[in-house]
Amino acid sequence: MWFKNLQIYRLPKNWASDTRKLEDQLTHLTLQSCSASDAQSIGWVPPCASGTLVHAVNNQWLLALGAEQKLLPASVVKQFASDKAKAIEEAEGRKVGRKEMRDLREQMTLELLPRAFIRQRRTFGWIDPINGWLVIDAAAPAKAEEFLEHLRKSVDGLPAKLVKVTLSPSAAMTGWVAGGEAPSHFTIDQDLELRSAEKATVRYAKHPLEGEEIRQHIAAGKVVTRLAMTWGDRISFVLNENLQIKRLTFLDILKEQADSQAENADERFDLDFTLMTGEVARLLDDVIDALGGELAEA
Repeated sequence: MWFKNLQIYRLPKNWASDTRKLEDQLTHLTLQSCSASDAQSIGWVPPCASGTLVHAVNNQWLLALGAEQKLLPASVVKQFASDKAKAIEEAEGRKVGRKEMRDLREQMTLELLPRAFIRQRRTFGWIDPINGWLVIDAAAPAKAEEFLEHLRKSVDGLPAKLVKVTLSPSAAMTGWVAGGEAPSHFTIDQDLELRSAEKATVRYAKHPLEGEEIRQHIAAGKVVTRLAMTWGDRISFVLNENLQIKRLTFLDILKEQADSQAENADERFDLDFTLMTGEVARLLDDVIDALGGELAEA
């Protein structure tokens, strides 16, 4: 259980302590299998073999939002609708109009849905109720918002908010690269994206970032929008301008620690989750500190 991408939200510290109450709230919106006419179904599923909707280890909670989605390409629907329109034209000697063609596509969609293949996926979310974090493992913001929206439907008045920091990530990263010096506990790696106000973009991959060329880009007005970094020789990642952490990689020292202690698959899962949450909580604290700390609520 190692997250790969972090969409970060803030909860009040010591927000909740009762997993049974949260479990009861989630049971009202569990995943139901797609019916013949459903294109998609979304709901809570057990995140691991324990079978509970809230998997709790050392006061850290893991949730999973499951989805079933029918795979029905638009090109297939279009082809069936075109074939149907052609049959109508030949049988009735008239041309099918735009509105009727739209109706035919809708009709074909309904007819084809029961025969479509189903793709399943899960989005994981971690809640640290003591320190006030909600972290969703999603590469795309839309997937994180889907998770958050479903959680808000389940938990009335959920107080989750995006984290606000004193320094914008873009301004801070630009300063680090321009000065050639990472903040405390971090090192700068070799992946970088710079962008101008006109949206002109320059990307470097596996490239030393100390060169004069990069400083010239910054002097010309480009700012850093993505920067690869390593924290404490333990976790490498990419930070972007929206305070999202991507391509999270836990270095071998952490995974070897879990391997050496786990006796079975369930124990391995819990050890991985415990190690991950402990390390990521410290990483988040240091990232926030490097960005000047959180802004106080108005």
